[in-house]
Amino acid sequence: MAKKKVGGETIRLETSSYKGVRDFYPKEMFIEKYIFDKMRRTAENFGYVEYSASILEPAELYRAKTGEEIVNEQTYTFKDRGDRDVTLRPEMTPTVARMIAAKRRELSFPLRWYSIPNLFRYEQPQRGRLREHFQLNVDMFGLTSERADIEIVSLAYQLLKNFGATDDDFEIQVSDRRLLNYFWDSIALPASKRTKVTKILDKKNKMSKEVFEAAVEAEAGKKSKKIIEAMDSGRSFMEAIKGDGSDPAGDEITRNLVSIIDGLSKLNVTNVVFTPTLVRGLDYYSGFVFEIFDKNSENSRSLFGGGRYDNLLEIFDVDPIPAVGFGAGDVTIADFLETHKLLPTFQSPTHIYLAVMDSQFDFADIVAEKIRDQGVSVAVDYTEKSIGDRIKKAATEAIPFFAVIGKAEFEQRLVKIKNLETRIEKSFQINEAGLKEITKLIIDSISIKTE
Repeated sequence: MAKKKVGGETIRLETSSYKGVRDFYPKEMFIEKYIFDKMRRTAENFGYVEYSASILEPAELYRAKTGEEIVNEQTYTFKDRGDRDVTLRPEMTPTVARMIAAKRRELSFPLRWYSIPNLFRYEQPQRGRLREHFQLNVDMFGLTSERADIEIVSLAYQLLKNFGATDDDFEIQVSDRRLLNYFWDSIALPASKRTKVTKILDKKNKMSKEVFEAAVEAEAGKKSKKIIEAMDSGRSFMEAIKGDGSDPAGDEITRNLVSIIDGLSKLNVTNVVFTPTLVRGLDYYSGFVFEIFDKNSENSRSLFGGGRYDNLLEIFDVDPIPAVGFGAGDVTIADFLETHKLLPTFQSPTHIYLAVMDSQFDFADIVAEKIRDQGVSVAVDYTEKSIGDRIKKAATEAIPFFAVIGKAEFEQRLVKIKNLETRIEKSFQINEAGLKEITKLIIDSISIKTE
């Protein structure tokens, strides 16, 4: 902790980061870049294009969407110098809704968009949840067909597969918000009770059976028996919803969900489970919803999810545009990769560590520049430390190759490159042929490590 005088007052400067946020040192940044790279590659492989926006938004955008209480208690909101209320974005959906509303007549639908925004939410930090994180947002706008829902889920599935996960590592739970509403109608649950009971269902997996049943009974009274029986299994719930087939609206909702599950099965996405208690955000979603759960007992939790929200532009008083998507946070993804031992080994972006001897700085710079021109990354060490210390530094930073440039190398116009893992050393002439050989050596080595 450092002390510093500011305006005559002594203040203490902490070296630790603000509570609930992270510093990314090189090794942490390596993991973060790896996660971002997989996210981008997966989204773009499905034809999605990246967009972005500022982290600053007018606070009114969130008040209109979620209400005054959420803005005041769960966001970072402040007055700017123009006395305007400004919020650090807690989510990306209001921003993308604003962007689409602004240019909806110029855009060609359907749109496939993705982003990896930095998000801020004032809440109690815990495992898997911080006050600041990055999140992959993938959305399709302008298509009502269940083919869009199938594509979004298959993209989410492929994201985890691209990280190295197997089908046994995670489970995709699916439902439809309309099914729950239809069920409330079928048992005549009063409207005044629905929101509270839905909140209880949303937390079912976090309660014991006894606590869950008691909570439902306290809110639903005589209706609680039917609710508990229907929630015991996906099948019994589907039977309760489908009834005798006399209601076309109920049957259509059921057929839509079955069609999505069947469509995913045809794409070999088979770790899908119907979960009637899945709600996700209460008022946020308008239909199909899904959530992906880690099946490892050491990290048994929701990883991420999404669904359909066809009322995307309602706060802007413009014609609605159907939308379906999901958001996957970097914190829960990193926890998942760590739990399943899927985190990559750190690799330095530097390929060769060039140690200068005998004051051959000019020649070392020339050699480094020629090697860099071949697309190889070079760090030049201008210190006077011993060769042993410099080799140790290169190894500590996971730089795979080491070379010395001294008087002998200058006179012979060559460079000796040592592979610090195999300890094999080779000499290369500083000419066109030699530079190509160096490039091949580096590329072949990197390719072997990344395969």
